[in-house]
Amino acid sequence: MPDFLYQGKVYYNPVEFAMDRLGGTWKMPVLWRLKDEVYRYGQLKKSIAHISDKMLTSQLRELEADGFIHRKVYAVVPPKTEYSITEKGRLAIPIVATIRNFGIQLMELEGVDVGHYK
Repeated sequence: MPDFLYQGKVYYNPVEFAMDRLGGTWKMPVLWRLKDEVYRYGQLKKSIAHISDKMLTSQLRELEADGFIHRKVYAVVPPKTEYSITEKGRLAIPIVATIRNFGIQLMELEGVDVGHYK
C-alpha cells in the first residue's frame, strides 16, 4: 500500500489515518455521548470521569477541526456553548460501537465486571 501525505504528515495506511483522527482515550467517548444528544461543556465534563478540563478542551477542538463535531456558541452572558455530532461524526459511530463491544467482551473474558457498561 502506498504512503500518502495529508496536511504535512505521512501516513502508511488507512487505519493509521483513522486512528490519528479518533484514537486516544477520550475522542471516542466524546463522540459516543454526542451521538444521541447535544451537550454543553459542563455536561460533557461531568459525564466523562477522570478527564481534565485541558484534555476535554483539546479533544473537542481536535474533533471540531476534523469535522466530527460542531460547536455552537451563543452570544449570551454567561457564555453558552453546545456541542453536537456532525454527519461525518455519525459515520464513526458504528466503528466506536464495534470497538466498545469488543472491549466489553475482552473485559468479560478477563473477569472484569461489565455491568455498568451494558
